[in-house]
Amino acid sequence: MVLVIRFAVISAAPAAGLAKASPPDYNQPMMYYIESADTDPYYNLALEQVVFDRLDRRHSYCMLWQNKNAIIIGRHQNTAAEINASFARERDITVARRLSGGGAVYHDLGNLNFTFITSAGAQKGIDFAHFCKPIGEALGALGVPAVLSGRNDMTVEGKKFSGNAQYIKEGRIMHHGTILYDSDLSILSQALAVSLDKIQSKGIRSVQSRVTNIRPYMKVDMPVADFWAALKTAMLNAFVMEELDLSAEDRAAVEALRDRRYAQWSWNYGASPAYTLRKLRRIEGCGTIEVLLDLDQGGIIKNLFFYGDFFGTGDPQELGRALAGRPLEYRALSEALKAIDVSCYFHAITRDDFLLLLLE
Repeated sequence: MVLVIRFAVISAAPAAGLAKASPPDYNQPMMYYIESADTDPYYNLALEQVVFDRLDRRHSYCMLWQNKNAIIIGRHQNTAAEINASFARERDITVARRLSGGGAVYHDLGNLNFTFITSAGAQKGIDFAHFCKPIGEALGALGVPAVLSGRNDMTVEGKKFSGNAQYIKEGRIMHHGTILYDSDLSILSQALAVSLDKIQSKGIRSVQSRVTNIRPYMKVDMPVADFWAALKTAMLNAFVMEELDLSAEDRAAVEALRDRRYAQWSWNYGASPAYTLRKLRRIEGCGTIEVLLDLDQGGIIKNLFFYGDFFGTGDPQELGRALAGRPLEYRALSEALKAIDVSCYFHAITRDDFLLLLLE
């Protein structure tokens, strides 16, 4: 079920002698607000994709939504390595994979999610600041001194409360993020299997010490539902948003996509490929990249698979296919990569860094 809310923009009456403003032209690009009343992770991820894929590309879309207990995995992550599977089963925590890259995040009804879907314009790569800024300003008006930190986090007093990710395709961009308002952080720390090197790189001892809820920072304490309403109102100060009536066909498309992709084990977990060599490296500004290489007896690459919490605008498996059939040695791989921009697949990585990852 999707609730679509109209935001009326009320302006002051025109001063005497001034012409009355013309009514808005609804054929011109504008922003629409969509609010999901469903807390099913599979449904909400499908809803994002339907808005991205099917709705009028002239316009932009802003969404607020929540999921019941869930671990949301990044597009390129190895699910088995990112979650505490037995804990997730015991607590009935849904595991779902999103379209965008980045790391795994925990959702519950103390967390609020936001999504922007718009034209990428001149933006060719990943840029989190553009979309985090209005959220940060809205939270600042509510008393939360939010700061954009690292690759894709928003923090308060050095602790993370928001993880962000982006998906770019055919000139469109989807930016989505979490806002830990009043989540159960003890569940979060047990549900996610965060690697030790990631924790140590930030100079902290545990996941729980790294994250925080923002409810204690609010000027006025309020339950989650009131925070949702307050954030919505604050966002209206930044954007003029109008209603959007999702058609019956669009709603049916959400349900169909939910069942066909997001609720499928093959999408959320997938089979582990056979490999003969494994490489793992964390690169500052890029993230963790795990490479599984399947080599023949002569050292020729038969298959190459990439996992990790990295971001990129291209499918890294395209890069894997470009390297298949090459020997695992510097000259051959360097030649194969000569005309390829590796940073399209792994944000903020150089070709030399990528070669070191494969060959060290």
